[in-house]
Amino acid sequence: MSARPASSITELAEIATAVDHVAPLNEASLLALRDRVRPRVLVQHTDDAGSMIAVAYASGVSPVELVVHPDHRRTGHGRRIVDELVADGETEFWAHGDLPAAQGLAGATGLAAGRTLLALRLTFDGPPAREQVPDGVTLRSFSPDDADAIVAVNGRAFANHPEQGAMDRADFDRRLSSGWFDPLGLFVAERDGRVIGFHWTKVENGIGEVYVVGIDPTAQGGGLGTALTARGLRHLYEQGLEIVDLYVEADNAPALKVYRTLGFTDHARDTLYSPTPARESLS
Repeated sequence: MSARPASSITELAEIATAVDHVAPLNEASLLALRDRVRPRVLVQHTDDAGSMIAVAYASGVSPVELVVHPDHRRTGHGRRIVDELVADGETEFWAHGDLPAAQGLAGATGLAAGRTLLALRLTFDGPPAREQVPDGVTLRSFSPDDADAIVAVNGRAFANHPEQGAMDRADFDRRLSSGWFDPLGLFVAERDGRVIGFHWTKVENGIGEVYVVGIDPTAQGGGLGTALTARGLRHLYEQGLEIVDLYVEADNAPALKVYRTLGFTDHARDTLYSPTPARESLS
C-alpha cells in the first residue's frame, strides 16, 4: 500500500492531493462537508474495514467531483460510480487538473470535455505597478456592513456563472469564517456611496490567490477590474508572498486580457465533462 487508509471524505481528498498535487474537491465542497450541508450527490465505496476507496460528491447545483484512493485506482471504482450517476441523470463532472487518469476515465465512460477553467500563476519579480483608480471611485478594505452589498454585486457580476453566481449570504458567511479570511485583503470599490466592485484575495499555504474579482455590470469596461486586481496584488506582495494564483473561465476574454497584462501565465486547468449525445441516448 502506498498511502494510508482514509476514514472520511476530506481525508481521502487529502491523500489524493498528496499523490496528484491537485485537490480533487473544490473549496465549496470542502466548506459544505465541514458545515455538514446535505449533499445532492453522495456515493461512497468502502473496503471491508470501512475505509474510503472512492467517493463522488456534489452539493447544491455544483457538478459532481470524484476521488478514488491512489491504492485502488484502475480497479473499476471510478467507472462504476460514473456509470451509476449518469444513469441517475447527472450531467456534469469536474476533473480538477484534467489529469491523464481523469481523461482516461472520461473516455471509458463516454464523457466529453466541455467547459474549461484555467489556473493562471504570477511569480513576482519585483513590486507590482500601483493601481490606476477610475475617477470618482474609492478603494478601501472590507467592513462587516459591506456583506450584503458584496453579495448583491457578486450576483449581478456573475449572473451567468453556474457556481460563483449562486453565492448567497450564507455562502459568503461560510467563507468569512474560514481560517484564511483577512478583512484587510478584501477590497471594496465605492462610487457615490455605493459598492460597485470588489477584489477578494486569499492566502493559504504560502501562496496568494486572486480569489474573486466582481464588478457590477454598470461599472464594467472602465478599468475598475484592472485597478482592483492590481490593488490586491500589491497587498499580496506586501505580505511577502512570491506566487499568486487565480482561476478564470477559458472563454472569458476580457478577464484573460487583464490578467495576462498583469503578468499571469497558464499554470493548470480544470475541465468539466458531460455525457456525449450518444451516451445520453443510451442512459
